[in-house]
Amino acid sequence: MSEVTIAAVAAGFGRDLDFDLARVQTLIEQARRAGAELLVLPDAALGGYLPDLRNPDPESLPPALEPDHELIGKVAASAAEMVVCIGYCELGDDGETRYNSAVCLSGDGVLGRHRKVHLPRGEERAYAPGHTFSAFDTPVGRVGMLIDYDKTFPESARSLALDGAGILACLSAWPTNISNRAPRMSDDRQSRLFDLYDRSRAAENQVVLASANQTGSLGGMRFLGQAKVVGPGGDILARTWAKAGLAVATVDVDAEITQARRVLDHLSERRPDTYR
Repeated sequence: MSEVTIAAVAAGFGRDLDFDLARVQTLIEQARRAGAELLVLPDAALGGYLPDLRNPDPESLPPALEPDHELIGKVAASAAEMVVCIGYCELGDDGETRYNSAVCLSGDGVLGRHRKVHLPRGEERAYAPGHTFSAFDTPVGRVGMLIDYDKTFPESARSLALDGAGILACLSAWPTNISNRAPRMSDDRQSRLFDLYDRSRAAENQVVLASANQTGSLGGMRFLGQAKVVGPGGDILARTWAKAGLAVATVDVDAEITQARRVLDHLSERRPDTYR
């Protein structure tokens, strides 16, 4: 499949799982009406993110869900023919360890999973890190997922591109600057970095990137929104800015990637023997 309509979500989610599920189902229907075949929801769309990143309170953590939790099955059922990526707090096999995780679903079930590898300072008190970046096949093409801070590191997206991903799904609960918040969100350092990383990861790997993010506030955290779809040249094809909504773009993924790599093919022209 080459031409794909992609929708990336900017929306707020919290601790009420029933509310979150209802909002997810509404967003799936909105995306379906817009013709979307791939929907990327934010990190922590089921259960919300941490209210305090610097010193997470063990009593205020998101509800931890088993990988086969009924809510994930309900999202898959609602997705039906659509491919949906969604973030949640995953309960490990030991019944205690938590992971900041994402799962990619359709009505046929689970297509792929990812546990956030790079944990910013403070988050390691709430979550254990994942250890791999792996792309996977879906009805809309080969996809790789990144969560939040993962996209700060070029190696994350590069690993997925080298594994054949033509589409990167970036799920975030990305806040404004915690220590020095700007009066206007558009001037906030984290706002600039969020856009910079989205465009850079797409351009340097010559892939399509769908970036979803939370909006609103939770505890001391204020989230940026700024959902977008980015082309292989780093061009923003659709975006929501700071408000809640859907960024929707139709992309001929194979053709766009082929065109971007026609003269300069970044992946094939790498010199890994020279890198440290």
